Amino acid sequence: MHFAALPDVRADQSPTAPCVADDATGRVGNAQFHDLVRTYADRLSVAGVAAGDVVAVMLPNRLELIVALFAAWRLGAAATPINPSLTSAEVGYQLTDSGAHVLICSDGAGEDTAVPVLLTLSDLDRHTGTGPTVTSADFSADTLALLVYTSGTTGKPKGVELTHTNITAMAETMIAAMALTADDHSLLILPLFHVNGIVVSVLSPLLAGGQATVAGRFAPITFFDKVHAAKPTYFSAVPAIYAMLSTLPDEVQPDTSSLRFAVCGAAPMPVELLTRFEQRYHVPVVEGYGLSEATCASTSNPLDGVRKPGTVGPALPGQQIAIVDGPGNFVTAGSAGEVVVKGPTVMRGYLGRPEETARTVIDGWLHTGDVGRLDEDGYLTLVDRKKDMIIRGGENIYPKEIESAIYAHPQVLEAAVVGRAHPVYGEVPVAFVSYRDGAEISAGQMLDHLRKSLAKFKLPAEIVSLDEVPKNPVGKIDKPTLRTRLTESSV
Repeated sequence: MHFAALPDVRADQSPTAPCVADDATGRVGNAQFHDLVRTYADRLSVAGVAAGDVVAVMLPNRLELIVALFAAWRLGAAATPINPSLTSAEVGYQLTDSGAHVLICSDGAGEDTAVPVLLTLSDLDRHTGTGPTVTSADFSADTLALLVYTSGTTGKPKGVELTHTNITAMAETMIAAMALTADDHSLLILPLFHVNGIVVSVLSPLLAGGQATVAGRFAPITFFDKVHAAKPTYFSAVPAIYAMLSTLPDEVQPDTSSLRFAVCGAAPMPVELLTRFEQRYHVPVVEGYGLSEATCASTSNPLDGVRKPGTVGPALPGQQIAIVDGPGNFVTAGSAGEVVVKGPTVMRGYLGRPEETARTVIDGWLHTGDVGRLDEDGYLTLVDRKKDMIIRGGENIYPKEIESAIYAHPQVLEAAVVGRAHPVYGEVPVAFVSYRDGAEISAGQMLDHLRKSLAKFKLPAEIVSLDEVPKNPVGKIDKPTLRTRLTESSV
């Protein structure tokens, strides 16, 4: 099934069945969604969009963003979602780098950006024409579907090229792994400028015949109200969201009976947090691992099968996971090394960066930059990011090990460990910690806690208490910001 033809297929098979909903529009059925996609595609065609072009979409989470993606694909064009909170310079960079022909944005936005064609939602709503009916045979699976930009932690953001083969393989994999059917209903709370939100919470349920509800901006105090109203069967979130939900007042006792499971990705979830959430809300959390360059997910603890807390599970169907050492040799189970991924979800490459692509994808294996180990059952345990490793006086220290020890303290909400330059040791670890319910834990008390599980050389040189550990737009803990803070404080 080519996603360009999915609205036609759903409208033909079940025109009145629910498709997508959001806070502003309410629920839209298959036939209505199909009509919206055809109208948007016709308007984009009038604006000059054709096969091979790129359509930039800068919208908050809402129905129209999903319609715009399908409209671009209907014309054989690719879509590049843009985070609406970016600065004008950042937006301009992505528009230029992607070569976008059109920018779709909210009314009043995008006026100071240089783009060939600017289309607001009002422009699209005023259009009355409709495009032709299509079938999967009208499209090539090798066509570029998405240009998803990395967060730019190692320089300028890079455009990850994902083809229709990539996103279809990923959606089919999620359907198989999560046993999705037409009865499933996702609640989208992650941003739609990220591949997780697009594939796990929208494309997968729609391809399975189910539906999606766009919940808008996440707020822990209103989240379960949305669950009660929409009755979803699953949602996908990042550890920070589970941490916030776990610290809601004890009197919050929501009805979670509609939820079959929840998904956690983007960053490793501490075992203590996973256990706390599951025991309180009685919803199993399926933790997985992936990255944009592999179209979202490459491993997952099985929904029905052995779940190993602390791991991110075995390879998903159709994908391979292996561990390599520094020279690139495959290593045996139990040995730590770089995680590499192979399969139909591996990106086509970085847009306009053939040398970086060649360094990242070698003989079909995507080199992730993450350090991990596989056990005898093929379950992956993440150790850390290669670039996050701290070398203290010649000793390798993985921040995740320290973070896990910090999370074992019952009052910890979130933690992040980064390296700080040291004139003698080269680097030393510094921990940033936020606590639950306004708890006040001194640095000395935390060090006493850590001494029980960490060797002396791994102990943080400093422990900084924060009201909230900073996050990037995707919801991951923002370690570059913490490193910058350390650098500035030492000047």
